Amino acid sequence: MNTNDQHSPQADVPPTATQTLAELIATHEELTHVDSGDDLRHKAEYHQGELDLRVIIPALVFVVGVVLWGLLASDNFANFAASAITFVVQDFGWAFVLFGTGIVAFIIWIAASKFGRIRLGRDSDVPEFSTVSWIAMMFAAGMGIGLMFYGTTEPLTFYREGVPNHEPHDVGASFATTLFHWTLHPWSIYAVVGLAIAYSTFRMGRKQLLSRAFIPLIGEKRADGPLGATIDVLTIVVTVFGTAASLGIGALQISAGLDRTGLIPGASMSTIIGIILVLTLAFLISAMSGVGRGIRILSNVNMILASLLAIFVFILGPSISILNMLPTSVANYLGQFFEMAGRTADSADGTAGEWLSGWTIFYWAWWISWSPFVGMFLARISRGRTIREFIVGVTLVPATVTTIWFSIFGGTAVDFEQAGKSIWGDGDSKRQLFDLLYQLPGGAIAAVVAMILLATFFITSADSASTVMASMSQNGRLIPSPWASAVWGSLTAAIGLTLLVSGGNDALDNLQSVTIIVASPFLIIIAALAVALVKGLANDPLYIDHKSQQEFAMKLARERRLLEEHRRRRKKGGARKREATR
Repeated sequence: MNTNDQHSPQADVPPTATQTLAELIATHEELTHVDSGDDLRHKAEYHQGELDLRVIIPALVFVVGVVLWGLLASDNFANFAASAITFVVQDFGWAFVLFGTGIVAFIIWIAASKFGRIRLGRDSDVPEFSTVSWIAMMFAAGMGIGLMFYGTTEPLTFYREGVPNHEPHDVGASFATTLFHWTLHPWSIYAVVGLAIAYSTFRMGRKQLLSRAFIPLIGEKRADGPLGATIDVLTIVVTVFGTAASLGIGALQISAGLDRTGLIPGASMSTIIGIILVLTLAFLISAMSGVGRGIRILSNVNMILASLLAIFVFILGPSISILNMLPTSVANYLGQFFEMAGRTADSADGTAGEWLSGWTIFYWAWWISWSPFVGMFLARISRGRTIREFIVGVTLVPATVTTIWFSIFGGTAVDFEQAGKSIWGDGDSKRQLFDLLYQLPGGAIAAVVAMILLATFFITSADSASTVMASMSQNGRLIPSPWASAVWGSLTAAIGLTLLVSGGNDALDNLQSVTIIVASPFLIIIAALAVALVKGLANDPLYIDHKSQQEFAMKLARERRLLEEHRRRRKKGGARKREATR
């Protein structure tokens, strides 16, 4: 072979599609023996998970510091929280507003794009759970203390007091705003985090840590270094406070139920503290036993009790009004979507700021703070599904369940208000669910069921969230040590107690304020995570193969067209030559 041929002009010309196809046919036997990647080992599956002190110590110092601050200087802590929330809402409320709707648009684009075909696992993987079981587990994830607390009071509050740019007694605006807070926006936030973790863990075989999902953006060295540790510290801290807010809200509502049923009349702060201590003890027993079967049973009990409670209200309540509320709420949600997405502190003639801090911005911060916990749960149950399946299921299934829940409980509350049987009372949102149940036959029994449901939600939420935090503190261990889960669960309960005690009569406002403050920096983390996810998906072998397929098909089609044109010219030339010889 002449070595000069290597530098000839022809050597730099890429092969045609026809030449490439011929080469593929010629080397077919060799290509069948090339490793397809089916032997990929997932680090989360075999990693033993030693303690990561770089993550544990900063997170512990921050959490314990907040607990001591709130207990030893509760007035100072409450004043700081009030000042900080004013600053966040006035100066950065716009960021929450843009972020929330931006994430919804982003996740819809991912589902509709060619990335949707990528599987969360090996190309040969199949879903670990059946579709029915998968939907049932997402139903369980979609229910919780939040829906129990706000399912009745939020639509009723909006109906009585109105929302920015809408007068009171506007049913459509009341339910549209409620669904805006509880359907696509929260589950799109969860979907981004869950998708990033599932792709990183099951597709790329990395440790089950949020920091490892950033490798496409910051590189493996930085993800393993101080930057990655900082991401994991923030993830633990925001999960602690988000879960603590839920536990605090649950304890407040249980105490109101004890008062309404007469079991403990006039429940005080000491009663609330006792509730948290008893439920925390129940959770610790579960966590230290290391037996997951109990929590799975409790989760199934949650679903059954929640379904029975909803069916009870639907059948014995204003069934026709509830059914009418379903299309009304969905239609108004879709019709007012962009108006709601554009609300800022300057809306309603500059008067919407306080309303936003208590509702929309609090919710966006709450969903952000819950996103690591819920996202990791969704990732774990979605292995083997395509990205499109994941997004459609994670956003639409819980949104549907939530819409039905609010139509039943919120619709009943509004119907009672219109019929002169108001459950508003003195505006105590903690009591309104129980007041609604007492309006129905057998309401006393239903109220007890509701308190049991709140208690089981408390235990399962604390267990699941602390498991996620323990996993991150043990370097991504898939099944963390029970004692680690117990430690983080105890600290979460301590934070909940601190926020309640330091808030005094304004305990609920204090829970909301601190949740917004702590979750604010994590907004940047999720925005960057979305960028990292796209960058990783763009380099996925399946996506690259699809692009190559399109390019190859175009080249092959062009060469075929040229061949057809060449044949036509030869045919015409032959015809002219035959004509000339006649």
